Amino acid sequence: MPDRPTGSHKAVETLNYLKARITRGDWPINSRIPREPELMAMIGVGKSTVREAVRALASQGMLEPITGVGTFVRSRTPVASVVTDHLAEYSLDEVLVYRRALEMEAVRQAAVLRTDEQLAQLRAVCERDLRITAGTPFAKELGETPGSFHHLVFEASGNRLLAGLYVAVMPVIRGAVRGGRLRHGADLGVFDEDHAAILGAIEEQDAVAAALAMAVHLDHDLVVVG
Repeated sequence: MPDRPTGSHKAVETLNYLKARITRGDWPINSRIPREPELMAMIGVGKSTVREAVRALASQGMLEPITGVGTFVRSRTPVASVVTDHLAEYSLDEVLVYRRALEMEAVRQAAVLRTDEQLAQLRAVCERDLRITAGTPFAKELGETPGSFHHLVFEASGNRLLAGLYVAVMPVIRGAVRGGRLRHGADLGVFDEDHAAILGAIEEQDAVAAALAMAVHLDHDLVVVG
């Protein structure tokens, strides 16, 4: 797996700049990075240099370009694409069961191990989502790029392996959502209620309640079409 573009010195510097911004958390997980013209102005390089660096980071699983939407941060560290490729060989039903197992354990760990800062981040995401109404562009974007609240749960678990496996499975799930093979089983209002219940259990550091709340949410979350 390449860790840098093969082109010019400027392309390598651009990759290092982008990677540093992602690693530091300047651009949070599942946030959209600045668009191409903005990056060109920020770094002082041309379009081809920016594209080469973005392609290199996408090959590492740190970025994901989505046509017509933008390029999103998916991981603060490189992800083994071989895991994602392997998961793509299984049925969506099997992938969802695998994701469920990861989510259930992650939320149990998060309830016990979360920090006050991580709790505040989860609360902020829940409050943001409450302000989003169905039919708005951002609601559509959330449907196409799910995972923000959940990724924070994995970070709060403190388990890097669980978090890495989650990051690796999400490209399969996002691709199936965009391709119409998976759909959301409930509307945003139900998701808000589910996330509030999960957040409450994590806040109380009740691992059992957190796992039960996550199980209820996953029953509402994604279903296979057809």
